[in-house]
Amino acid sequence: MAAAARSTVPTLSSPSPSDRFRALDGYRVAREWARYEGTAQRELFLELRLRFLRRHRDAPGPTADLGSGPGRFTDTLGDERAAKVLLDLSSVALHQARTRPSDGRRAIAPRHYVVGDAGAPPLRPGRFGTVALLGNVLGFSEARWERVLESAARLTAPGGILLLEAVAGPGEHSRYLQRLPRGAAARALRAPPAWVDARIEREGFEAMVPRKAEDAGAFRRAPPETITERLTAWGLDPLEVLAVAPVMGTDPERIEVVRADAKAWSGLLALEERWGARPERWAAAAAYLVAARRPASGAPRRPMTPATSAPRTPRVASRTTLRLVRRPPVRRRALRRPGIEKPTLK
Repeated sequence: MAAAARSTVPTLSSPSPSDRFRALDGYRVAREWARYEGTAQRELFLELRLRFLRRHRDAPGPTADLGSGPGRFTDTLGDERAAKVLLDLSSVALHQARTRPSDGRRAIAPRHYVVGDAGAPPLRPGRFGTVALLGNVLGFSEARWERVLESAARLTAPGGILLLEAVAGPGEHSRYLQRLPRGAAARALRAPPAWVDARIEREGFEAMVPRKAEDAGAFRRAPPETITERLTAWGLDPLEVLAVAPVMGTDPERIEVVRADAKAWSGLLALEERWGARPERWAAAAAYLVAARRPASGAPRRPMTPATSAPRTPRVASRTTLRLVRRPPVRRRALRRPGIEKPTLK
């Protein structure tokens, strides 16, 4: 009887990732920003990402940072003279992005803040020189990851660049550097690159054990081959794939020792980039980055499937509304409501 009573208790389903991100408070958004601060390991992860983004910021035109959060990488993206659109589900994250001090480029590049879904962005297709999907936006999109990726591809202008981050596996590390004492590992990174690479090659890599069992409905992992195949089919040419810190990224204690030695730190950054560029390191990567360019001719090699649903009216929290933001028709009276401005087409 007690068992029957227990069986009638309804089970509460966990909120979707979209609902969780919409409900973020200021504390959780601040933690997202701090994810790349406080330890040498986090500094390594941040620096490798920044170096990657700086290598692919030559495309002129505005930037769309999809799933921008508080704007950790926005200042490093794209043409510093062109406008930047930050799009996120969380209005709290966009507020922090708007009020956070910049690195000095914000006065040159005007910013526009849009509350919206990266799977149906209220932005005009083919108008952005740089489009970014960083911070595992694809992974948290779960079953919608392909729709989000296609939306980003649609926004990329001819000659523009699409930058994204994804997860392939649980991560790995070099057996050679792992077996050395921490000080000896730091000293090895001061040696000539060929000497270090030969020893890493000889002893190979060890994959990490996943922290929890895979859940088909949870965080979505995607091998780089799948991502690049989709991008190629949609008319973009992959430029670079980089596994983030495959050599020593799983060992925070060793990285702390290396950080104290400037020459060893420089050697580690170069080492991680050399090995992260090798295709055999991508399958187990806990994070990898992809850069792809749409040819200047503009026409995709095959038509993309049309969007299945129309986006909702965006809330634009900026002094002017870009022509880049696509608005569905609204009545003139609605434009007088606080917080919504009439589009200006220049």
